[in-house]
Amino acid sequence: MNSEHTNRPVAEARPVRRRAGGTTGRLLLAAAVVASAGLALPATSAAADAKGAAAQPAGSGSFYDPPAGLPAPDGELIRTEPMRLGLSLPGLNGPLPGKATRLMYKSTDSTGAPVAVTGAYIEPSARWSGDGPRPLVALAPGTMGQGDRCAASKALESPLAVGDGAVSVGYENLAIYRFLQRGVAVVVTDYVGLGTTDRVHTYVNRVDGGHALLDAARAARALPGTSLVPTSPTALYGYSQGGGASGSAAELQPGYAPELNLAGAYVGAPPADLVEVLEGVDGSALAAALGWSINGFVESAPELKPIVDSYTNDKGKQALADMSTGCVGNGIFGYAGARSSDWTTTGQSLPEIVEDEPVLRRVLDAQRIGRLTPDAPVRVATGVHDGLVPHAQARRLAADWCVRGADVTYVPIKGIDLKEKLVNHFTPLLSDQTNAISWVTDRLAGKPDAPDCATVVKKP
Repeated sequence: MNSEHTNRPVAEARPVRRRAGGTTGRLLLAAAVVASAGLALPATSAAADAKGAAAQPAGSGSFYDPPAGLPAPDGELIRTEPMRLGLSLPGLNGPLPGKATRLMYKSTDSTGAPVAVTGAYIEPSARWSGDGPRPLVALAPGTMGQGDRCAASKALESPLAVGDGAVSVGYENLAIYRFLQRGVAVVVTDYVGLGTTDRVHTYVNRVDGGHALLDAARAARALPGTSLVPTSPTALYGYSQGGGASGSAAELQPGYAPELNLAGAYVGAPPADLVEVLEGVDGSALAAALGWSINGFVESAPELKPIVDSYTNDKGKQALADMSTGCVGNGIFGYAGARSSDWTTTGQSLPEIVEDEPVLRRVLDAQRIGRLTPDAPVRVATGVHDGLVPHAQARRLAADWCVRGADVTYVPIKGIDLKEKLVNHFTPLLSDQTNAISWVTDRLAGKPDAPDCATVVKKP
């Protein structure tokens, strides 16, 4: 079986005629390419072999096909193999910025079932200059799409991949390389079902995303031959879909992975309330996220499929099937401006259908982030002009955590209203990145934080 998307689709796939994206889609894609352009060079060296029984030689079949049986402990390595980075240069202490290893590890999904998840660990060549042992950042990628070829671990090898009908952009590579330059080890999760060929990616599923990120940190700590030690501090980092996963992981960690020495979590533009996010996404340049959400929730809760089938017309079923194998570039160019009301038998939008269907309301309500309390400091940052992942619901997450007694630093990113939802959402990813990375690095170095919950709770 190859590593292309062989998941069980929500609707039977049919040939799709793609329509060209507008100026908005092209602008965002161009921005994403710029963000990682410095990384899009041919690899000049391969990562070193991982040691130990879990190692699997490169080329020995499809790495992304999960085995029939999975280990019991969460975070246990299933297999590893060396991988190449899209940019790798020779250095005195080894390849720059570091040596990469592809991972497959065990996690637990939102139904309580075992699941195999893939990702990548990068051991930096740079020395950690802070006090104590080398720290680790577990990075949750932003929206990559739903096809297996879109996985973040694959984007580390090919930052810009165009072919076979897919357009994948590794825009998270910039943050990864910046952490590596600071001597911080990085582990990246591909999430449940993204990369692995056994199921559809459960996009924005709160528990799946949080567990996959925490178990990636466990897997990195279990990988032989790294400079990590049991006391290495760990931080979480994510924006957009990644911000939701980072926020979920931060509040799940005390109960799910208490052994992790969690120093802090950066939670950027988190989709904490999916009801509001669906309204923001509908008709936007990233309208494909509606399809990825529907496909993912049907994967996690098959009982929703009859409801989805009853509401989706032929155009909607075709769109869901198409999006289940597409990357973020496909979503922008193929579905920018699409409205969910065009996909339904009733002419209702998805938010309107959710309002009418108690089962759907319960499913989305269960995805609400902010009802548990992180033990570690968190930095919630969101663009005040963000209407795609609405600013108000992200700010409310910060307030919810504050009320529960968490240490929260809230950062409203002002900037300029560029009058386009997707651009307003994407811009803070870059404009706030230096501050976010510095905040995370300070927590890893043991520097005290200055939470501002009094301000967050006081303001409307």
